[in-house]
Amino acid sequence: MKTNKITLMQYIFLIHGVQVGVGLLTLPCELAEKAGTDGWITIILSWLLPSAVSLIIIQVMKKRPDETILDLVTYYFGKWVGKAATILFALYFAALGNLIFIREAIFIQAWILPRTELYIFILLLSLPTYLIVKNNITVLGRYSELVFFITIWILIAYLIPLNYANWLHLLPVVKEGWLPIVSSIRTTIFSFIGFEVAFFLYPFLHKKEKASLGIVIANTITMLSLLMITLVVYLFFSPDEITVFNEPAIVILKIIEFTFVERLEIIIFSYYIFVISTTVLPLIFFAVYCSSQLVGKQDHSRHLLLFLILQFLIVLLIPPTVERNAILREGMNVVSFVFAFVFPICIWVYVSLHGVLKRGIKK
Repeated sequence: MKTNKITLMQYIFLIHGVQVGVGLLTLPCELAEKAGTDGWITIILSWLLPSAVSLIIIQVMKKRPDETILDLVTYYFGKWVGKAATILFALYFAALGNLIFIREAIFIQAWILPRTELYIFILLLSLPTYLIVKNNITVLGRYSELVFFITIWILIAYLIPLNYANWLHLLPVVKEGWLPIVSSIRTTIFSFIGFEVAFFLYPFLHKKEKASLGIVIANTITMLSLLMITLVVYLFFSPDEITVFNEPAIVILKIIEFTFVERLEIIIFSYYIFVISTTVLPLIFFAVYCSSQLVGKQDHSRHLLLFLILQFLIVLLIPPTVERNAILREGMNVVSFVFAFVFPICIWVYVSLHGVLKRGIKK
C-alpha cells in the first residue's frame, strides 16, 4: 500500500469517473418525464445528499486511515463479519460493473455497429479491460486522470447547439410546483452513485487531509456535467420533444455539422466510450480486489481473468436485451442505495457510538 499511492487529482477523477457513465446520456429524458423542464433544479438539490454522505464516509475512514472498509469492519465486528462484508462488496461491485459493461456494449451496438453481435463487443472490450485493471490502483488513477483531460472537449462541443437554444423552454420556473422536482430526486441521486469507492480509495490517498475536499470536488464536477448537458437538451428540444428520445444527449449532436466530417455524434460517442470505461474499470477492479482479499492473495489478475471469462460466457449463452438491462438497472439502483447511502450512515453511527462508549468506560 505504501507504493500504491494516488494523488488528489487521481482520487478526484477516479470518483468522478465512476459516477459519470451511461446515465448521463439518459438522465435528461428521465427527469423530463417526472419534473418537466424543471429537472435541472433537481440535479442541484440531488448534489446535497451524496456530498453529505461522502463526508460521512471520510469521517469513518479517518478512524483507521491506513486500512480499507474491509479491514475496518473486521476490526469492529470480527473476522467472520469482515469476510461477509468482503463477499457482499465483491458481489456488489461485480454486479454493478457487469451491468454497466453490458450497457456500454448495448450502446455501442445501437449507435455505431448495429449488425455486430453483442458478445463480440464484450470480447473486444475485455482485452483493454484486462490490461488496465490487472495493475494497481495507481495505474487506474492515472488512466482516469488522462481520460478526463482528453475528453473534456466533449462538454465544449455541447455548447454549439446553444446557437439554436430557446430560453423560453425553461419558463416559468417551478411551473408545476416543488412536488415533481423533489420526487424526482430519487431518480437523480443514482447518477451520483460511485462516491462509495472512497471506502477503498482513502487508504491509498497520498494527502489524506484533503480527502473531504477531494470527494466534494468530485461530486461537484459530476453535478456540473449533469447540469450542463441537461440544460442544453432542455434549451434545444421543446418540452414535448425531450421525452420522445431515450438518449437526447446523443440525438442533439446530430445538428452539429462541419464540411470536413459527417455524423459527428458517432465520433463524439466513440470518445465517450473512454468516459464510460472510467466507470466500469474501477468497479471491476474493486470487485476482484475484494475477492482476492477474501482468499488472502495480493495478485488479483487471476480473479480478473475469471470474471471476464464468466461475463463473456453469460452474454454468449444468455444474450442481454435493452429491456432486461433496464429491469436489472432498477434492481441495482435499490442495492446501490443501500451500499452508497444506508451503509455509510449506519457504520458512521456505530463507529461514533463505539468511540463514545469506549471513552466512557475508560473514565
